[in-house]
Amino acid sequence: MNRIYLDHAATSPMHPEVVELFSNRLAEVYGNPSSIHGTGREARKILDEARSILAKSIGADDPEIIFTSGGTESDNLAIFGTALKKEGKHIITSQIEHHAVLHACQKLERDGYEVTYLPVDSDGLVKADDVKKALRDDTILVTVMLGNNEVGSVQPIAEIGALLEGTETVFHTDAVQAYGVLPIDVDELKVDLLSVSAHKLNGPKGVGFLYQRKGTNLAQLSYGGEQERKRRAGTENVPAISAFAKAVSISMESREEKTAEYEQYKEIFKKTLNDAGVVYKENGKQQLPHILNLSIEGIEIESFLVNLDLSGISASSGSACTAGSIDPSHVLVAMYGEEAEEIRNSIRFSFGLGLTLEQVLKAAEKTAQISKRLALK
Repeated sequence: MNRIYLDHAATSPMHPEVVELFSNRLAEVYGNPSSIHGTGREARKILDEARSILAKSIGADDPEIIFTSGGTESDNLAIFGTALKKEGKHIITSQIEHHAVLHACQKLERDGYEVTYLPVDSDGLVKADDVKKALRDDTILVTVMLGNNEVGSVQPIAEIGALLEGTETVFHTDAVQAYGVLPIDVDELKVDLLSVSAHKLNGPKGVGFLYQRKGTNLAQLSYGGEQERKRRAGTENVPAISAFAKAVSISMESREEKTAEYEQYKEIFKKTLNDAGVVYKENGKQQLPHILNLSIEGIEIESFLVNLDLSGISASSGSACTAGSIDPSHVLVAMYGEEAEEIRNSIRFSFGLGLTLEQVLKAAEKTAQISKRLALK
């Protein structure tokens, strides 16, 4: 069975050119970039070149990039690094953040901090005015994601950034899902910290970066060597970082083309369901182009996903199945409430590298068939 992968928001396949470069770097670049001999200097040169590419991709300066192991570490460094450095005990975030942010904030609550979890409307959007109302004299950090990983809603980050400009409050955004899909300029967004991960845009897993605006202080969380300007100890993963930069270069060159392609996929998918008489609604507005989250009337998500999987289609929901119990998507709960039908019948399709129009059409047809069959039961 030739599977159709529609879960690119969870992780993405590596681009063939990235795989080739990564393999070559693994074989050929083994020096420690902190070493002063020629082998180490070769690794340092590759590291510096990658840092420059990544900094340029968001309008930053090279020293403002801290290499990490991915989005979770970047989020944790931003949140805990700020909390340990600044005086004050109040943090503002949203109810729909990734768990790398939410669980970090909950840990700080257990340590005596106060966290305001901003609501979202039924479109999955935070209101900048709610941020303004929640601000206090002791607010040290606002952390709101750029693009939601479940429903794709793009948050008003630039508006929030303008609101916070000139204050002592640090502004962080988790851009893991949006990076490589949306154009990002840290000065336009007015963010102090920004998290990114390679595996969401056809790079390797286990590598990412945190943008740290010059003058924004962070406490060190890992101790050892003096790598990353003493901000993150540990020998840098040069092959993965180099492959990350390659993936970003490819993404930047093809972003507009891919955006148009993904929007076409969405329209084909929805038209196919409409033509088949499937009753559904789209969750979220102002979405990332590669995410399509649908609430399909009459289905239960567990059996729906199983049937899709048996048909060779990989998709996902925001729910986690553990030993027969369901933890509903916290994003959909925040949008619709705990009793809403949407938390039991919503599925996320997400598009990316390797998909064709024919595959998307086939997946949509299978989705329609399964939806109608399950709705009859």
